[in-house]
Amino acid sequence: MAAPSLALKIDVDTYRGTREGVPPLVECLKRHNAGATLLFSLGPDHTGRALKRVFRPGFLKKVSRTSVVEHYGIKTLLYGTLLPGPDIARECAELMRGVRDAGFEVGIHTYDHVRWQDGVAQADAAWARAEMDKAVEAFQSVFGVAPHTHGAAGWQMNDAAYEHEQTLGMTYASDGRGTHPFVPVVNGRALNVPQLPTTLPTLDELIGVGDLTPDNVHEHLLRLTANPPPQGHVYTLHAELEGMKWMPVFDRLLSGWRAQGYELVSTETLFKSLDVPALPHHAVAMGEIPGRSGTLALQGARIAA
Repeated sequence: MAAPSLALKIDVDTYRGTREGVPPLVECLKRHNAGATLLFSLGPDHTGRALKRVFRPGFLKKVSRTSVVEHYGIKTLLYGTLLPGPDIARECAELMRGVRDAGFEVGIHTYDHVRWQDGVAQADAAWARAEMDKAVEAFQSVFGVAPHTHGAAGWQMNDAAYEHEQTLGMTYASDGRGTHPFVPVVNGRALNVPQLPTTLPTLDELIGVGDLTPDNVHEHLLRLTANPPPQGHVYTLHAELEGMKWMPVFDRLLSGWRAQGYELVSTETLFKSLDVPALPHHAVAMGEIPGRSGTLALQGARIAA
């Protein structure tokens, strides 16, 4: 019987996360002989513009649990406001190619992380397509090939974005949260870019809730993965968190998942293990989840094929 799979999806949101978080993560993954998919932000780092989220319900509560300044640094929090935002693809191209050359899958997270996360849910089709096209162009400038996977920044999407993934020729995507892989149905049409949703909560959604701390949160997550689902799990981590201060937590998780019998793989490897024609069809929706402010893309109701 084949070992269950747990796919590691690494969101790289910022310039600092790319430069300082990605290299330690790559070394950690190598130590554990683990595969992973790294999804890069490819345009300007405008993280400072995210501070307007302070007015959103639940945002201050989350910030009080996981220090934004501590994880992102003062300089990053000024990019796009008092400091110009570095062009991540231009300045980190060699590092990104090194990740690919080390054998890890690479893909698109976004062009401008803050612009996408704060804008796409209410944006029109032309806006969404333009932002995705800029990300594809930047990806091609770094890697010399077209991307084949996309994982939306902040799990934020709209219908046009799902449809444009198909136009762009994506093989699969991991844009939202859910329980198992599925074929997305948008505007009554089943798309040919299957979704592999994140199935587990993230560290920043858990730490500070109840008695969960960086010292014991891995035990909570390992309890959630004790009984492997038939099509495996997708765990999303962040270069700015697990690649930096929370690296010891991630190291314990990798050891624990190995002990549970999981193969630690990229989302591409998980996708290739699926019987795609047999995947269920589901609507896509926006909704809330515990520990995260605002709404995000969710796996919706099952639809008869």
